[in-house]
Amino acid sequence: MRIAELFRSLQGEGRLTGTESVFVRTSGCNLRCGYCDTPFASWSPEGEELSVEEIVVRVEQLAAPADRAGAVEHVVITGGEPMLYAELIPLCRQLRALGMHVTIETAATLYLPVECDLMSISPKLRNSTPAATGDPRWTWRHETARHAPDVVRRLVGEYDYQVKFVVDQPDDLAEVEVYLAELPEIDRARAMLMPQGIDLEELAAKAAWIEPYCARHGLIYCPRRQIEWFGSRRGT
Repeated sequence: MRIAELFRSLQGEGRLTGTESVFVRTSGCNLRCGYCDTPFASWSPEGEELSVEEIVVRVEQLAAPADRAGAVEHVVITGGEPMLYAELIPLCRQLRALGMHVTIETAATLYLPVECDLMSISPKLRNSTPAATGDPRWTWRHETARHAPDVVRRLVGEYDYQVKFVVDQPDDLAEVEVYLAELPEIDRARAMLMPQGIDLEELAAKAAWIEPYCARHGLIYCPRRQIEWFGSRRGT
């Protein structure tokens, strides 16, 4: 598997926010979000080729007790898009055999029969499609591939899950509602709205209208705590 980075940090998004975790970021993606904040794993993929066994060893090293803190028991496999790699299947199996809680972060356009404890699904709305002024080939490919309802249904049916929508403008809220109506299998109590952005002022401005909307409509507001804690930088 091509791995962009491995690091130990705090989960900044979703229901495990604040949980110390080891992060495995795969490199490579079948989408090209215009707002992507990890271009080194998508638009310009970087990283080194590691075997499943090598990744497991590095995860164990990162998870080992540090100072007086205990060992880390959570691992988050993210990207890029980790579902691109069939090696994800044995990787998850081996990590869970070590007793680790495994979260997979995916755009839910691809399916693999992996073992995991939390499937963190991030469907891509129209706001993710890159402008045609960049690479028009990716505009078409992204728009064609970003919505895979059958994959989402399967993941929701087979795993403990959360669903995170990235919201940029108020008009996106109507699209979220259409999406949830199309996929009633998604429990609204597990659906989260997360502001798009990597700047604290921008995130706060969007939170001002997203958070009350969530409260009124039975959804969960999902802040991006890693930006608040560490800023927008790699390894966090």
